[in-house]
Amino acid sequence: MKHIVILGAGTAGTMMANHLKHELNLHEWDISIIDERKEHHYQPGYLFLPFDIYSPEDIIKSITEFIPKGVNFINESIDKVVAEKNTVLLTNGTAIPYDILIIATGAKIAPEETTGMKGPEWHRSVFDFYTFEGALALRNKLRDWTGGNLVVHITEMPIKCPVAPLEFAFLADSYFKHKNMRDKVNITFVTPLSGAFTKPKSTEALQHLLDEKHISIVSDFAIQEVDNENKKIIDYSGKEVPFDVLVTVPTNKGDAVMERSGLGDELNYVPTNRATLQSKEHENIFVIGDASNIPASKAGSVAHFEAEILTENILHYIKGEPLKEEFDGHANCFIETGNGKALLIDFNYTHEPVEGTFPFPGVGPLRLLKESRMNHMGKLAFRWIYWNMLLKGTHIPFVSATMQEAGKHFD
Repeated sequence: MKHIVILGAGTAGTMMANHLKHELNLHEWDISIIDERKEHHYQPGYLFLPFDIYSPEDIIKSITEFIPKGVNFINESIDKVVAEKNTVLLTNGTAIPYDILIIATGAKIAPEETTGMKGPEWHRSVFDFYTFEGALALRNKLRDWTGGNLVVHITEMPIKCPVAPLEFAFLADSYFKHKNMRDKVNITFVTPLSGAFTKPKSTEALQHLLDEKHISIVSDFAIQEVDNENKKIIDYSGKEVPFDVLVTVPTNKGDAVMERSGLGDELNYVPTNRATLQSKEHENIFVIGDASNIPASKAGSVAHFEAEILTENILHYIKGEPLKEEFDGHANCFIETGNGKALLIDFNYTHEPVEGTFPFPGVGPLRLLKESRMNHMGKLAFRWIYWNMLLKGTHIPFVSATMQEAGKHFD
């Protein structure tokens, strides 16, 4: 019996467990997935929790509900990977051998990396919404908040779901309008980037929306510290932005297990071949989702596309065949813009988001880089797709793992 071990039962790890269970002979291959958690969180739902659009019950389910029968779920914490011995060590002292290892340990916020961020105002006037605890605390704050300076801030890139901070700013605009207090709230978007997003054409469209919603932007802001006493953030040039409520996206890092294992870079992301998803250092280790250092967005759609291609490559690896260099960095993201509308962007390593239709060329029904009610409905429908299709390894009809150029308006 040979062993495949998956580290992490989040989005990417759970999808891989389901894909491999269908593809492998379980009389020849034993599949185990290791995670210390008991709950599976629909992380895109964290964005909606502060605005009372979703409740905790909408975004939390039992982790075992999505682990397929025939796959061993090891509900323990991981100490480290000893790659030279093809072994995973658990904190309880157990050693788990593997023939193939799949790293799906994700990324986590690290507010301690910024001076003062996790200070006395943490989850009092300084909040994150990339954790359940942070999003819930922010919800409770906003319910009774009477107004002032709301600052939405990105510490540094890369981050999980790079459009989420912009979505938060747009949803905040809509939220306070519906509470008839928008005139009492100043919303400022603070970013280390030179514009609203990482891609030029998207930045142009998103900047227009920021202007339209009277959301000011402070760009090229390299934060030095959060001043808790005076409630302001300060960058290395001395620039200051005051806040009454700071909603920050802290530095994102890979899991500390990768640091302990000597497998990660300076941010604990695992060096990975961007086209095959194989570790650059160990041929029997593969990496999926937010855990890798590939230059693709750290988003659920990316993990979904990766899972289809990685499954094929693991089958090639088992047969001793060359791996396919097929993953193109494909990302597909809805961007909530408030007031029941959303944008949709579709891009990859070489193509930035452009206008067009999706998934059918010339037909849609979804429009790219344009606000629409249909895109908003697609964003909300994704939660059902996530729980019932994506996690279970079911192919989403008409959506290919690699980006399609048809239907897009390239210059």
